[in-house]
Amino acid sequence: MRAPTLLRSLPLALAIAASLPVLAQTGTPAPTPVEQPRLPAGEAKVIERITHEDAGSRIDEVRIGGQTRSIDVQPKNGAPAYEIAPQNGAELPSEGQGGSSGRSRWRLLSF
Repeated sequence: MRAPTLLRSLPLALAIAASLPVLAQTGTPAPTPVEQPRLPAGEAKVIERITHEDAGSRIDEVRIGGQTRSIDVQPKNGAPAYEIAPQNGAELPSEGQGGSSGRSRWRLLSF
């Protein structure tokens, strides 16, 4: 009569043995939020992406904090795209003053 009792309690013993590793696990602590460095109110910079498009070309402009940082021009007639470097101190001083319209730079390779 011992064998039938042992066979009946075997599934219960296996279930308990299988659940022990689960009970031994500790919960992972919640991740602590990473604080972003805060800029003073006067230094908050807004990034604007402006796109102008007409029948002849598409112009993408990026402004950071109200200053134009890059202007990309894509002609629609099949000509290669080019970039206009704005005259706002972003370029080297040795390049000289070429007026208020900026300086054109051709893109040779783009991926």
